[in-house]
Amino acid sequence: MVQLNSELWFPPPEHFGEDGLVAIGGDLSPDRLLLAYERGIFPWSAPEDPLLWWCPEPRAVVSPDSVKVSKSMRNVLNQNRFTITLDQDFRGVMTGCADRPEEGSWISDDFIEAYVQLHELGFGHSAEAWDDQGELVGGLYGVSVGTMFFGESMFAKTSNASKAAFIRLAQQLQVWGFDCIDCQIMNPHLESLGAQHVPRAQFLDQLKSALERPTKRGPWSFDSD
Repeated sequence: MVQLNSELWFPPPEHFGEDGLVAIGGDLSPDRLLLAYERGIFPWSAPEDPLLWWCPEPRAVVSPDSVKVSKSMRNVLNQNRFTITLDQDFRGVMTGCADRPEEGSWISDDFIEAYVQLHELGFGHSAEAWDDQGELVGGLYGVSVGTMFFGESMFAKTSNASKAAFIRLAQQLQVWGFDCIDCQIMNPHLESLGAQHVPRAQFLDQLKSALERPTKRGPWSFDSD
């Protein structure tokens, strides 16, 4: 683990510790965030702590064509219970992900503003789930470079809303030829959607390959090529 300063730099992968902590400090500028994602690194820290940068070992990932769709979720999608959109309310999705009063959230106002900047630059993306009243009831956001999508966080105010958004996004990423969805750290929700652990070295190889292809910058939509 290294201390970052104003220089735009991260240690090479062979220096990453087994605990996944790569560096401390730095800032959330667009250039630093993009450099981090290109190295397979992401920021994650409590609001009261210094900025921490991670590259977990192992890594939770899922291929867009391997996302699990249960019978019940097929029914939800076939019944059009939600309207799913892309990049229609990025800030709203981040705010929804941050709204966890009981458990707290690492998504501070600084994080929201930093990722909104990435969204405005065409690298940050969201998938939204809307109910029949036009209310945002779930979704997820992340960052895309090359043909890799780095999922950051999900939220749901209504059962299955975030799953529906994730599945539809994965289907679209498959159409666009994306290689991988990075889920970062495994949890039961992601596991139910098909996420699996892979060694960090394998993930970094996948990322290297994904970066050889052009980045599909936003705004995204389901009818875009």
